[in-house]
Amino acid sequence: MFRPAREPQSKRHVRNSYYVLGEGIFNDPGTSSDTPIEPSTPSTIASLRKFRFSRLSPVPGTTVTSRALREALAKAMTPDPAGPAGESPDSSRPAIPAGFTYLGQFVDHDMTLDATIRDLEQDVTVEELIQGRSPALDLDSLYGRGPQKPQDRKFYGPDGIRLRTGRTQSAGGPSDGVNDVPQQELDGFDLPRIGIGSSIGERRAALIPDPRNDENLAVAQIHCAFIRFHNKVVSDLAAKGTDSAVLFDTARELVVKHYQWMLRTDYLIQIVDDQIVDDVFTHGRRYFDVAPEIKYGDGAVEDDTYRTLQPGDAPTMPIEFSVAAFRLGHSMVRAEYEWNRVFNSGQGPGVIAPATLRLIFVFSATSGNFQPFPPDDDNPDAGSAERLPTNWVADLPRLFDFSETGRKELMRTADQFNLAKRIDTLLVDMLKDLPLGSFGARGATVPEIERNLAFRNLTRANMLKLATGQEMAEFFKLDEDERLTEDEIEHGSGGASLAELSPEERESVRTKTPLWFYILREAEVKGGGRLTGVGGRIVAEVFHRAMEGSKHSIVRDPEWRPTLAVDQSTFRMSDLLLYAFEGKAELLNPLGPPPGL
Repeated sequence: MFRPAREPQSKRHVRNSYYVLGEGIFNDPGTSSDTPIEPSTPSTIASLRKFRFSRLSPVPGTTVTSRALREALAKAMTPDPAGPAGESPDSSRPAIPAGFTYLGQFVDHDMTLDATIRDLEQDVTVEELIQGRSPALDLDSLYGRGPQKPQDRKFYGPDGIRLRTGRTQSAGGPSDGVNDVPQQELDGFDLPRIGIGSSIGERRAALIPDPRNDENLAVAQIHCAFIRFHNKVVSDLAAKGTDSAVLFDTARELVVKHYQWMLRTDYLIQIVDDQIVDDVFTHGRRYFDVAPEIKYGDGAVEDDTYRTLQPGDAPTMPIEFSVAAFRLGHSMVRAEYEWNRVFNSGQGPGVIAPATLRLIFVFSATSGNFQPFPPDDDNPDAGSAERLPTNWVADLPRLFDFSETGRKELMRTADQFNLAKRIDTLLVDMLKDLPLGSFGARGATVPEIERNLAFRNLTRANMLKLATGQEMAEFFKLDEDERLTEDEIEHGSGGASLAELSPEERESVRTKTPLWFYILREAEVKGGGRLTGVGGRIVAEVFHRAMEGSKHSIVRDPEWRPTLAVDQSTFRMSDLLLYAFEGKAELLNPLGPPPGL
């Protein structure tokens, strides 16, 4: 049987090639390339090694964007801050809790993890290889390939059923006059870490299936919460007498289905027009991997531009989703956060400073080093801390809305609670200067523009010959009033200004709009800060297919209902957290509320 070679961690963090079914392998030449590349034909072994992408549109896009245009548009999307944190006006921002920004990143890593990237046993089958490289909402970024696989056994505790947890380290220093929690070490509030190695960077590395979930502290804290969620489900099932032989599999199915339910009923309707979500989950997909009865039924698809789903087909991931539509979260990132009672913008006993986005990256091991002082941010071996300092544990009720649970003690005031930035064509200033570790470039010399996240997104799309926004609107047969006009594309509604682009560049953006920019402009102009039209349709259909393709699936089991919340028709992210943290305010926020609350 085939045994893939071990890849270095820097290669794991950033995808440097895309295997698009029916086209071949697009090998990323880097952001210096000014033209799309022609795909190479893979060998049988290469096709097995690669994560499986597909193309929603029937043919590649017809537009090539120049490097000059990508640079100009990226700079327009990441201007110097014009107001507080460079954000869009609060009056135009929907009330999406900021935690959903990083839950989206966690979900993206779940769908794009190559679960077979580590050495595989000799008896692995081709079917396992394909499934391991197929996008599914099955939490493989949490579980890996399971405790029965020797390569992934290290993610589990001594019983081989519960996941390992991590321990924070004391923040040091004297008492802050409020409580002494920052001087303590807390179990279960940091990711498990390697703890051994010749360098401090090696010892800091997270012991989890997907190291990307330590890219920033926010996604790392969400991963910690899912570890707790699984372990709590295991404990409750064991207390009810579930046989140890089936305990792990029973717990994983329960966790995955509740996770999918939360995504369907809470996360998706935060970021996508709920009418599109309801249409897809009620009537099925219309464009992506459509079922034969949809393609050939009465009044359905009349041409051959749609890939018909065959029984047993493993899911693929459309590049229009991966490289454009699901990069919506980059727009939601704030410049700073009211993180906990120690790191916030207020004043009073124990307050140190606001939790800036730079610090959210620094206090992780993949992008930072727990060392808050420049210029060593990109040095993985700088500093002395090997685990998360206790004073950086998140106050989760500042990131997710617990008022919907009825627990008043978990509600935060408006000046303590974090809303995501509006989904639009503006990114906060810091995202034009990414930490090198966030895209696997530590130790490299990178031109300034290539640290700009908007430029990187636009260049990746160009490499893959993505369809334009207009081409996708035509493919989806959107009505005229659903499509963006050229003036709406140019001027938007409180988003990126194209005034600094040349007339020729503005005309190109107006008429042949890069898909990512078009989708964000849709949300800004027509969606009220949520995806609609092209972007909404892509995201909703891909989520539906990823749930359908999971081993445990609420799409294939439509009668299933959640059982871990009081209301069995509801299971939101706040319900998941409340259950995982045993309903205890002191676990959801171990540093305690601000003085006087």
